[in-house]
Amino acid sequence: MTKELSRKVTSIKQSGIRKFFDLVTERKNVISLGVGEPDFDTPWHVRDEGIFSLEKGKTFYTANSGLKELRKEISNYIQRTQNVEYDPDKEIMVTVGGSEAIDIGLRAIVNDEDEVIIPQPSYVSYEPCTILANAKPVIINLKSENNFKLTAEELSNAITDKTKILILPFPNNPTGAIMEKEDLEKIAKIIIEHDLYVMSDEIYSELTYKGKHVSIATLDGMKERTILINGFSKSYAMTGWRLGYACAPKEIIRQMMKIHQYAIMCAPTTSQYAAIEALKNGDKDIELMRNSYNQRRRFLINTFKEMRVECFEPYGAFYVFPCIKEFGMTSEEFATKFLEEENVALIPGNAFGDSGEYYLRISYAYSLEKLKIAMERLSRFIYKLRNN
Repeated sequence: MTKELSRKVTSIKQSGIRKFFDLVTERKNVISLGVGEPDFDTPWHVRDEGIFSLEKGKTFYTANSGLKELRKEISNYIQRTQNVEYDPDKEIMVTVGGSEAIDIGLRAIVNDEDEVIIPQPSYVSYEPCTILANAKPVIINLKSENNFKLTAEELSNAITDKTKILILPFPNNPTGAIMEKEDLEKIAKIIIEHDLYVMSDEIYSELTYKGKHVSIATLDGMKERTILINGFSKSYAMTGWRLGYACAPKEIIRQMMKIHQYAIMCAPTTSQYAAIEALKNGDKDIELMRNSYNQRRRFLINTFKEMRVECFEPYGAFYVFPCIKEFGMTSEEFATKFLEEENVALIPGNAFGDSGEYYLRISYAYSLEKLKIAMERLSRFIYKLRNN
């Protein structure tokens, strides 16, 4: 074939995470702290409900928007955790992971040449999904001195007459930063003044270690302009079940549903039945996992203090984001050299945007034993760098 492939698609860079892990697959006995995936099994009562649905032959398509009982449970969950009401029939749809919700949410809102504001470092899908929707990514480089929070001044400076939507990625992957209510109130004021939409990716909402997560949708005037995205992968250790959801005004959900109908049909049926059980009876599972992550988080923060490596304290998700600028290497050079010499895999910070350069993402969704071994190797590696 001599016909040219899509220029838009071929221009998109490969994920920096996947690119780095091509190196990992070539090595044996690697300790990997790179994948953003809980090391817990899906709770047994949740798996059991999925198995039971299969035994009962519940293997057919569901409604495009998802099982009605699941949408009701999602509505109940948001009501009890955030005190926001969403109509399960008109304002909630079930998706194939939060990633699908990000994709179709952007495509349902933006027109050609609209601008999408994306704070970075952040999840790798936002920028390519914006490009695939024919919109223009406008990057705000978050700063460590602001604890990687988005400030009102940064947002104001990025807005133009073409700005359509802000992506709000908190709790944040890769930094672990959170936005508290007073932070969100300043952002909401600007959003309303400029009549913008917000896509609030709250996939790590249950994994916060400082107070309670607050959604921007809870603030006055914000529910009607917010797409709230969440899912089951992180909170319930259900990554492979591929299930997420979006809550938004009915006009937005209706347009998102069109794309979903033609591209997906419906989310996996078995996963939906399991998710109902997770929402009904999974609070204790979340608490157990969150407490374990918090123990690991404190261990890593103390370890970096002992190493004298700069690392601001994260209060969300399950990542730390230490700075390695003192060693005079790019994040990719450092991660590659560390992998080659100590057989431990970390993710270069620039995989999450240019502002992630000179940082590393380390996931603590791994056993404390494995984390201790990896940190011993990192401490040895850093000692050699400082003394050569």
